[in-house]
Amino acid sequence: MRGWWREIAGLVLPVACGGCGRPRTELCPSCAAALTGAGAGPRRVRPSPEPAGLPVVHAVAPYADVVRELLLAHKERGVLPLARPLGNALADAVEAAAGAAKSPEAAPLLLVPVPSSRRSVRARGHDPTRRIALAAAARLRSAGRRARVVPVLRQRRYVADQAGLGARGRLANLSGALELVPGGGRLLGAGEVVLVDDLMTTGASLAEAARALGAVHRPFIPGIPQGLPAGSAQHGFEQRAAAVIASSPASFELNRNLSGSWIVAGGER
Repeated sequence: MRGWWREIAGLVLPVACGGCGRPRTELCPSCAAALTGAGAGPRRVRPSPEPAGLPVVHAVAPYADVVRELLLAHKERGVLPLARPLGNALADAVEAAAGAAKSPEAAPLLLVPVPSSRRSVRARGHDPTRRIALAAAARLRSAGRRARVVPVLRQRRYVADQAGLGARGRLANLSGALELVPGGGRLLGAGEVVLVDDLMTTGASLAEAARALGAVHRPFIPGIPQGLPAGSAQHGFEQRAAAVIASSPASFELNRNLSGSWIVAGGER
């Protein structure tokens, strides 16, 4: 019944694949396959230069061609049904970043989206990263992995448009721009945190998000001893894992000397 309704809707309303423009489908099989990294699965990616504090990042596919078009269709053109397949791709990257669950009772995965500015959300009419993160969490739960989205980061000051800025300029633009919402530290203490975003290029956004998470007070984080010695730092939660769908539009290359890691540089985020 659902397939029949989509066929009828495709005749009445113009529908085309967000990746290649193929008519009467929002995502064709060929473009869906591109979201798996051509079958290679998620890999670790590194920007060059790599910003200080960047966690270990896993990505599914290069930000180019079909994958770029799919992300832009969802983010900028509001093709909201793409959130589900994009979320499935992000879920794969999250699992690679977090590793296999040690037991069914393992702590849940807490997906922390890198926040968009309020003006961007208003202009687009939706929050694309948060929407994809919710789809990823749903996919993980359907596979038996406890997961939920914890949107505990927010922008604390104005951030200029990143377009046209190089790696150094983006780091300066984002430095100190994010903070935790009140009570965010307590929420993060309930599981294993994975930063998520749709795209990484320079790594500036993820590095700043990791810095903001570093402001979490130690007593809220499981596994960190209580009763620290007098004078010791009371902050310093180290964010170790991040996941994105795609990485680097221009400088994707295979570094065979680092176990097949993808090395990335330049780009848009």
